Order: sequence, then structure tokens, then C-alpha cells
Amino acid sequence: MEGIHGLNPELTPRIPNDDKYKIYVSALTALCLDSHNRIPTTDNRLIRRIVRDYQYRGYSAADTIKRWPSVTRGEARNIFPYQEEADSMFNSALIFELGVLKKYVEPILQEVYPDQPEYAEANRLLKFFKYITPIPDDEIPPTSILREFLHGSSFKYH
Repeated sequence: MEGIHGLNPELTPRIPNDDKYKIYVSALTALCLDSHNRIPTTDNRLIRRIVRDYQYRGYSAADTIKRWPSVTRGEARNIFPYQEEADSMFNSALIFELGVLKKYVEPILQEVYPDQPEYAEANRLLKFFKYITPIPDDEIPPTSILREFLHGSSFKYH
């Protein structure tokens, strides 16, 4: 069974725990801008989601930012309480991904206008990207997890 809710024991009550091998996958960013400022994991995850929602769902950055508090509340209630029960944890964050995502997310964020409630968050993220060097994505393999948020994956998503 695969999915972000897969660790919740209420989904598999009839399967004995000994017959389950649970893996928790999360993007745990371990980068710092300098010796005093780290890049928050939640920012990396939000940026991934903005790009994916735009590419695959047709959502604007404002739409995704507006939904973000609901997403994080759902995680706190339905995912994070079960992460420590995982048999293995996998960090899907890539050291170069913000540089690759930069060229995708900046134009999307620039579509949020000052009169929109989501502007402050979009502007904060745009300012953050001034510290990130762009990295071309033409050498990212089609099997990279980063392709889930871009086009060009060799995997099929339904």
C-alpha cells in the first residue's frame, strides 16, 4: 500500500503489524542560507506543491498558498502522529532541488498580485529565491523524485 496516509493503522486494521513494513517518506531540508538561517522544510514542501499544483492541477500559486494551512492541519492530524511508527524513513529532499525549481516557481509566484491575501507569502518566497542559484534541469534523470513536480518523469501518475 502506498500513500501519505499509509502509516495510519486505521487503514489496515485487519493486517497484523508483523506483516507490515512501514516507510515514511518526507522532504526534510537540511540546507542553510548561511550560518544563522536555515531553509525551512515547510518552505521546500510548499514550493514543490506550488509547482506540482500548477503543472498538473492547473492551480495558481494563490490557490495553493490558500490551501496550505488546511494541508498542514491535515498532516498534523493524520500523518505526523504515525511517522514514528515507521520501520524506515526516507528523506526525499535533494540538495539541488531549489535551484532546479527556481525557474518554475518564480513565474508562478509572480502571478500573485498585491491585492490578493496570498501576496505576502508569495512575495516572501520570491525574495527567498534571490539567494538561490538556478540549476538547469536537463540532466535530472526521468526517475528522479523531483520529476514528480516537473514534467519528464518516466513514471505514470494516475
